[in-house]
Amino acid sequence: RKVSQRAGMSKPLRVLVGVKRVVDYAVRVRVAADNKGVELANVKMSMNPFCEIACEEAIRLREAGVAGEVVAVSIGPKQAAETLRSALAMGVDRVIQVTTDLRLDQELQPLATARLLRAIAEKEEPDLIIVGKQSIDGDNGTTGPMLAELLDWPQATFASKLEVVDDGSAAVVERETDVGTETIKLPLPALISADLRLNTPRYPKLPNIMKAKKKPIETLDAADLGVDLDLANLVLSVNTPPPRPPGVTVADVDQLVDKLKNEAAVL
Repeated sequence: RKVSQRAGMSKPLRVLVGVKRVVDYAVRVRVAADNKGVELANVKMSMNPFCEIACEEAIRLREAGVAGEVVAVSIGPKQAAETLRSALAMGVDRVIQVTTDLRLDQELQPLATARLLRAIAEKEEPDLIIVGKQSIDGDNGTTGPMLAELLDWPQATFASKLEVVDDGSAAVVERETDVGTETIKLPLPALISADLRLNTPRYPKLPNIMKAKKKPIETLDAADLGVDLDLANLVLSVNTPPPRPPGVTVADVDQLVDKLKNEAAVL
């Protein structure tokens, strides 16, 4: 794909995007019969929503002439190739699959994931890494910060706006906080984690979906990357929460306050 370079930039950036295969956000998750995790058999899987946002932002950077190449990487079983083909259909240029049979929601933990991504980053030498702020299965939100620390790169988490400035040598990021937003500037290379308001991902067009099925996927074995994948903690059991008791209708504010104070004990 020919990319027009934005005026004033010394060279377009190479952007690496991390994408994860998770249970689709619309699926009602069930606990497996052995209580060792959630049921994954015959369950619809898709790209983690925050990873979709990360992909979209990287593609927009390329379309704006800021990035010259967008590379997506996913770690997981052979079925993760479907997630990478979704990224190709969206518009990324190349994809890399790091294969492992470890469960992504429990056995492949954030530090091990960050170490694998560091190995890919050292191979690809990107100028910018964009990941989702968290995955919707483990909900840890720590892989991005750990990866930045391992690379000794500056990072901006929970990004809601991203702009590359200073001839492609820095980025200005507006990031979400508990009390609003803050804007920071950091030199490149750097890592950005995408929050919900960064953008709205595009829907791939049918011709792009068909083309993505024929594009090559570079495949690497996680075992060959020299990374320690041992568990840092072990999930002993997973259980369905108890059913919520039915609500009640109160007659007036006094009764509401009484129940909140004496029954719910929240006042």
